[in-house]
Amino acid sequence: MYLVNKLWGFCNKLRHDGVDPADYIEQLTYLLFLKMAKEKGVIVPEGYDWPSLVLKTDGDVIAHLESIFTKLNLEPGILGEIFAEPVSRVKNPKILKELIKEINNINWSEFDGDIVGLAFEELIGKVANEGKKGAGQYFTPRPLIQAIVNVVKPNPFESKKFKIGDVAVGTAGFLIVAYEWLKENIDIEKLSLSDKNRLVNQTYFGQELVQRPRRLALMNMFLHGINANIALGDTIYGPQDNNTFSCILSNPLLEIRVRIKSQIEISL
Repeated sequence: MYLVNKLWGFCNKLRHDGVDPADYIEQLTYLLFLKMAKEKGVIVPEGYDWPSLVLKTDGDVIAHLESIFTKLNLEPGILGEIFAEPVSRVKNPKILKELIKEINNINWSEFDGDIVGLAFEELIGKVANEGKKGAGQYFTPRPLIQAIVNVVKPNPFESKKFKIGDVAVGTAGFLIVAYEWLKENIDIEKLSLSDKNRLVNQTYFGQELVQRPRRLALMNMFLHGINANIALGDTIYGPQDNNTFSCILSNPLLEIRVRIKSQIEISL
């Protein structure tokens, strides 16, 4: 609850800068990722990392944040994915500096990764409920996700190539709950190194049409310690890749749309 309140307090600062509800969490994601990348040892180019941002004065901080966006957008791996097509919405340098200071004052690594991840998820839900418009694009209600996962029981160790996919991943709620279900039913700490590596890097997949929720999905999985493979693309009308899944977890509304599209193509 403490972290949720802190994160929501950060959103209130952004509200005072005229940032729309749908933009709160995206702007926070950029800053939180930089801070947690420093704590987790993720390599960020020198001069474009969290310490460089902390040291900037009010007069330079916005321009420097934008230079960070420009630089990290071109980096490979998680950096380039989190900062893909970035947009800075914060225009008041004083508010940005206050936000950076407050984020910097918290040692996020002191908290269990799952706790930070759950706080981030709850923040997504609060923002979705406040924004209303387009909320379903970001957030499927947790009880619905939990019910579906409890029925499906997605166990990645049923086979050696078991993959779990969400073809309209949103902010990765289904993938997160699937991972939580696994931890409740299997002692992950007793897995072999190769099994842990497969679980973290080659088990959870998704695709999302819009860049913003994809960014939040990547951050959500990052906070839970999972390197999710989340593509940007149109699952229904776009080109398809060669990925096949042992289990697909997704919002039922999407499945209805896929079935309707398939029926239309068959009738034609």
